[in-house]
Amino acid sequence: MNNEKGKKFSTRIISSPFKRPDSHGAISMPVYRNAAFEFTSAEDIADAFQFRVEGHTYSRISNPTVENLEAKIKAASGAGSVMAFSSGMATIANTFLTIAYAGSNIVTSPHLFGNTFSLFKFTLAEFGVEVRFVNTDNLEEIEAATDADTCAFFCELITNPHMEVADIPAISEMMKRKNIPVIVDTTIVPWCGFDAKKAGIDIEVVSTTKYISGGATSVGGVIVDYGTFDWSKNKKLAKINGVDPCLRFTSKLRKEIGRNIGAYMDSETASLQSSAMETLELRFEKMSGSAYVLAQFLEKQEEVIKTGYTKLESSPYKSISDNLFENNPGAMLTFNLGSKQECYRFMNNLQIIRRATNLFDNKTLIIHPESTIYGTFSPEMKNFMGIEDTLLRLSVGLEDPEDLKDDISNALARI
Repeated sequence: MNNEKGKKFSTRIISSPFKRPDSHGAISMPVYRNAAFEFTSAEDIADAFQFRVEGHTYSRISNPTVENLEAKIKAASGAGSVMAFSSGMATIANTFLTIAYAGSNIVTSPHLFGNTFSLFKFTLAEFGVEVRFVNTDNLEEIEAATDADTCAFFCELITNPHMEVADIPAISEMMKRKNIPVIVDTTIVPWCGFDAKKAGIDIEVVSTTKYISGGATSVGGVIVDYGTFDWSKNKKLAKINGVDPCLRFTSKLRKEIGRNIGAYMDSETASLQSSAMETLELRFEKMSGSAYVLAQFLEKQEEVIKTGYTKLESSPYKSISDNLFENNPGAMLTFNLGSKQECYRFMNNLQIIRRATNLFDNKTLIIHPESTIYGTFSPEMKNFMGIEDTLLRLSVGLEDPEDLKDDISNALARI
């Protein structure tokens, strides 16, 4: 994944230049904590507010520190445009507020993160947007669910916590024939391990709270637009005049939706995440390597009923996973024990692994999804979403994998 100058991944991030030289020669972008920016004349500030010239006016709209993080992510991903937000969920909400309209529909899997499912099923439904749930393993079912009002096909790169992988290149090829954008939550595997543009993804939504924040220091998200979709094919964005059809999504997002919703990332978060971007590749390689070691280890434990990690020979998604991901498919894995009670006893006996939500902290974290992330859903809805009460989700951190094995072994012996 090299750019035209041949720079490798980490070099592209670290050598990403400031948009304007710092007056004091700082080599790390300063934190611009201010809300507003001064202009030398009434004409200048009017030009900036009306997009006739580039310039920061108000930090709800744009900010130099946040702009620097966006530039680093553009360098990492090779995307044409990046916009940063206050959370991963804010990226999904802003994306679909930009492209969806009353009478439109979203084709997706029921196997989604709980809040994403809720956004589609309940929140957007009240604005007249339909969600059509399909089995993303079945291309014919996906195609049958789409029509002229399908505003996007959406899925997670690896479903959380189901550990499923859709054949995104094949789905993308189908969607391009039908003039439907492919939007994917790629939080599970960052750009050093997955080339979204090559796979045929038009827009990525990413929770930067995870790998990018560098140890769960802050909450944020980014929308990454590769400029590969002709938005004149979208009934909502077709109304925009005077903008290149491939740039209309970002234009609408930056000039209207993002401004009006007000969920732009703050400068403190951007500063933390810009610094953490520089060690992203190192942390990902360590975490994902350890996850594969632990997945292999868990498969051999007699108390473990099933282990979910897409690089394992036992995974039905191994072939697709090996094709999509450059090395290991991330640092999230799952495993099933004999009962919900066993899951609780196991968790309570852990000494190193932390009982906490979130993914890709420097610390290894474990959670029981059925009683937490999906705890407020009805039993019928949990069944529809495929949530098992015997499943545990493990996010592998930077501890030595041998110590994590010992912690798991001791906890299993006591359930």
